[in-house]
Amino acid sequence: MKKFCITFFLFVIIILTAMFGTQPTQTEYLRVHIRANSNGAADQSVKYEVKDAVVAYLSPLVEGCENKREAIEVIRGLLSDIEDIAEDTLRTFGYSYGARASLRREEFPTRVYEDVTLEAGVYDALILELGSGEGDNWWCVVYPPLCFTADKVVYRSFIWEILRHYIGG
Repeated sequence: MKKFCITFFLFVIIILTAMFGTQPTQTEYLRVHIRANSNGAADQSVKYEVKDAVVAYLSPLVEGCENKREAIEVIRGLLSDIEDIAEDTLRTFGYSYGARASLRREEFPTRVYEDVTLEAGVYDALILELGSGEGDNWWCVVYPPLCFTADKVVYRSFIWEILRHYIGG
């Protein structure tokens, strides 16, 4: 009977975890959107160079953030640095147009990142426009850092953490 009760309890925990989910909600994501100057091959290519430079700069700064609000505050204080990094990268590759970084709410389409799906909707985002910002874009998630870490993101269940503490897992 004791084994049945333990098994039943674990089953209920698993069902509750699945029902209430462990993935952050739309309001808990901070996205990043880098818009190329144009759809020309050169502008699209340099967009990825800028992306690499910005991601390398921001990665260690946002990985330690405990929540989206903290990530927004960190990035808000770095907007001019992000613009400088983008403009330095553009100049390195021979482009004289500038870059503008801002934090704002924008509409995004549905996007799948491995096993995480972000539904279409309005999200808070770091927007980086290169030149006119009229070209195709690159986007990802700053917080939780889906694009900003080498490790795969693992979502944790609060219930599982409590249970693991008590069963010694």
